[in-house]
Amino acid sequence: MLESVPNRARRTPVEPVDDLSATLARAQRGDEDAFRLLYRSVQPGLCRYLRVLVGQDAEDVASEAWLQITRDLASFRGDADGFRAWTATIGRNRALDHLRHRRRRPVAEAPAEWFPERPAPDDTAGAAIEATATDAALALIATLPRDQAEAVVLRAVVGLDAKAAAAVLGKRPGAVRTAAYRALRTLADRLGGRV
Repeated sequence: MLESVPNRARRTPVEPVDDLSATLARAQRGDEDAFRLLYRSVQPGLCRYLRVLVGQDAEDVASEAWLQITRDLASFRGDADGFRAWTATIGRNRALDHLRHRRRRPVAEAPAEWFPERPAPDDTAGAAIEATATDAALALIATLPRDQAEAVVLRAVVGLDAKAAAAVLGKRPGAVRTAAYRALRTLADRLGGRV
């Protein structure tokens, strides 16, 4: 594993769920608490994956993905790993749609003076340091060829096995393992062999 990637960037769930499959089943039956746990377990990895694909628009794309996930949740069939792969597939499709739309209609940046200044309710400095380290790791991964970046994020950050990652990417598991291996070797070389 990369030494420069902070533990938080490597961790998949924010709040560990002992039995994600049981939580998934309860969420499919309409249990709001179960859905909340499901969301909190999957969202961080999904956002990190999307950040590699669409950069700072990851949260917006994830929101669009969760609209579809919520709408189609009752019809999903599979276990927790299948659910992670399913959400990654939906997120990837929304990200590709977003990139196509952005190419057709570039967005102008809003001036900073449009936004009022308000103090943050949490430790802004600590959150900024942690986010900077995570952002730096994801930015480094984003410099890889796209197939390698997606493979390594799906495997190392989202926590999918090679078979599930292959289903998301439309490739064979061996191709995903090879792309992830090449990505990690490239990252190790760029970091001076500290892997």
